[in-house]
Amino acid sequence: MINYLKLIRYRHLLLIAFMQLIFRYGFLKLQNIPLSLADWQYILLVFSTICLAAGGAIINAIFQQDSDAENKPKFQVVGKFVSENLAYNLYIAFTFIGVSIGFYLSNVIQKPNFAILFILIASTLYFYASSMKNSILVGNIIIAFVSSIYLLIIGLFDLLPVTFDVNQTVMGINFSILIDYAIFTFIISLLIELVSDIENIEGDKSQGLNTLAIALGIDKAKKVVYILSLIPIFCVFYYLKVYLFDTKLLYSLIYGILFTILPLIYFSIKLFKANEPKEFRHLYMILKWILFFAYLSILVISLNIRHNA
Repeated sequence: MINYLKLIRYRHLLLIAFMQLIFRYGFLKLQNIPLSLADWQYILLVFSTICLAAGGAIINAIFQQDSDAENKPKFQVVGKFVSENLAYNLYIAFTFIGVSIGFYLSNVIQKPNFAILFILIASTLYFYASSMKNSILVGNIIIAFVSSIYLLIIGLFDLLPVTFDVNQTVMGINFSILIDYAIFTFIISLLIELVSDIENIEGDKSQGLNTLAIALGIDKAKKVVYILSLIPIFCVFYYLKVYLFDTKLLYSLIYGILFTILPLIYFSIKLFKANEPKEFRHLYMILKWILFFAYLSILVISLNIRHNA
């Protein structure tokens, strides 16, 4: 069982599910606004995106068997514990379920064209694994973009269908908050991808891949990641200053400093000292935890607002 969980990257799936659930029940449900999906339908939406992400993880594992054998032999599943044929069948099953649910929900909200989004996600994950991964930065950007789509899909299916002229301003504010978090997700996910490429540089190089770390070398790639890491620091600082600093949301302000800004600064400092794969793995996990606490912040802010109301 543990090998199948590794194959679908269950920790990544749990983070996606946590994000979608916390934004629905820790944010949107606490607002005085209508939502288009019933609770059980929203759970289907979460399940659909998880299935698509699981399919993406499987097809990626299939195409990078040789790279995993050298970079992460302890984590290799396809070709070692699960046959390639079975992995393909699992990929098809997860992707089919994810897209099918997407078609159903698109018709539920009377936006049948939205089903294209699920096909686009599945296709993008496949082409990333099969060909785009070997393109400098392109593959990294694509995966970061898909990660942000998992958040934006909440607004598309739960807010947009019940947005009318009378509530357009309020719904627009809530949607803009989702967009802000999606942008943050994109930036952090891009950093995660770049750090992972640096960690796996030796194995990727032996497999003939062409990542940013291979093209520039570790030192220059670290400088690029460092510069990019400054963007979320300044963005979060600006966000806290504009929206929280002059308000009564003291708990939210402290939370943002302790669990977002300081960890990002820690990441930037440790990045310069990192040289070994285990050090980059540590930085990789730091970024994952930053995403987790960033998502949790929406609940902290919502509860802080209700407490001061």
